Amino acid sequence: MPIMASNLYRDMLNFFRNQFSSIILLALLTAIISVIVDQMLSPCSEQLMTLSNRNIDDSAGMSLQPLVQQISVEQQWVLIKVSAARTFARLVSHVMLAGGLLTMIHLVTNHKPVSVLRAIGQSLPILPRLLLLMFLATLLVQLGLLIIVPGIMLAIAFSLAPIIATSHNIDAIKSMRISASLAFANFWLLAPAVFLWLIIQASLLLLATPFTMVSSLVATLLLNIFSNLISSLLLIYLYRLYMLLRQL
Repeated sequence: MPIMASNLYRDMLNFFRNQFSSIILLALLTAIISVIVDQMLSPCSEQLMTLSNRNIDDSAGMSLQPLVQQISVEQQWVLIKVSAARTFARLVSHVMLAGGLLTMIHLVTNHKPVSVLRAIGQSLPILPRLLLLMFLATLLVQLGLLIIVPGIMLAIAFSLAPIIATSHNIDAIKSMRISASLAFANFWLLAPAVFLWLIIQASLLLLATPFTMVSSLVATLLLNIFSNLISSLLLIYLYRLYMLLRQL
């Protein structure tokens, strides 16, 4: 029997509703971790103050490349540090979210007691593998997004890799290769969900930009929580799809 996207969406929403409190708590914990890591790695307040100089203030509406060319070398380094801190913080948050949520789904599927702390604890052995996998996938997707279409295709190709890596205990490269093969064989089941996720994440990134240089931890935390919830929905969808593909 063919796999229907409507059935996948319904299964995804049913699981999300049944485990709503646990997923919310996991999204909150990983969002807090992201904010903490970001604060630890970001430049100090004195360095951030250099970004409030007139060079930045006078550049409203200017595109990124002219803006970077206009500011001083010191300000460029501060921007690089802020960007690197945010990228690493998001990566750590996404790895913990994926590890915890996929473990939670596995526990529920096998009718075992579920708690967020138990899911995170049991996911610890797979986190290093997931970290390498998601680092490589994110790097390739970000490079591909420089010309947009290749990045979207790579995001679709590698979307099943975290599920494959955790389900079969295999390395990152092999997981990405298997994921690409399955993804392009089932392109129309994956593409809409991944494309919608990319659009939402890009929108959230644009919303978060005004808070990058200001001390608005609550707003940043809320945006991270919402981002994690959207990623959770996608992971549930992908997990269900992969389980059905294994049965074919």
